[in-house]
Amino acid sequence: MSEIRTTDKPTTAPTGERADLLVALAKQRHFLRFTTRDLTDEQAGRRTTDSELCLGGLIKHVASVERTWAAFILEGPSAMPDFTAMTEADFARRADEFRMLPGETLADVLADYEEVARRTDDLVATLPDLDASQPLPKAPWFADDSWSARRVLLHVVAETAQHAGHADIIRESLDGAKSMG
Repeated sequence: MSEIRTTDKPTTAPTGERADLLVALAKQRHFLRFTTRDLTDEQAGRRTTDSELCLGGLIKHVASVERTWAAFILEGPSAMPDFTAMTEADFARRADEFRMLPGETLADVLADYEEVARRTDDLVATLPDLDASQPLPKAPWFADDSWSARRVLLHVVAETAQHAGHADIIRESLDGAKSMG
């Protein structure tokens, strides 16, 4: 498929479906980021459950997922790996996005996520057609042949919401703080 191009920056704020997508993304991103309020780098990297997940790692992962899916909307399956050909080393490198590595700071992780969010928001606002589809990359979990930009963006909202829930559990286990309630 040919590369999809975005239009120039809109002169007015998105409305309708695009505005709804942006609001949904913003809400879930807020809840995810909110779980890290007032934390040190050490706390952001601490595991508090049997899972390998930590708050900083979850934000790194969600930023990576959002960045990759946005690239997929524009570039198609070449923006993603062939998951059926990944090696143990590839999976080990991918696992690093779920934890804070030495030298990483929560501030840097949050700043990267903010930049990814800004780029995705720009994409939502400027993409000529939310129905534009790309063929999915090879992966055992993809049953469909292709996804529209709309479906990709809904997937990013769902993924962010799911991980915001994980983050809330991790934060409550860390120090009792909750995102809501």
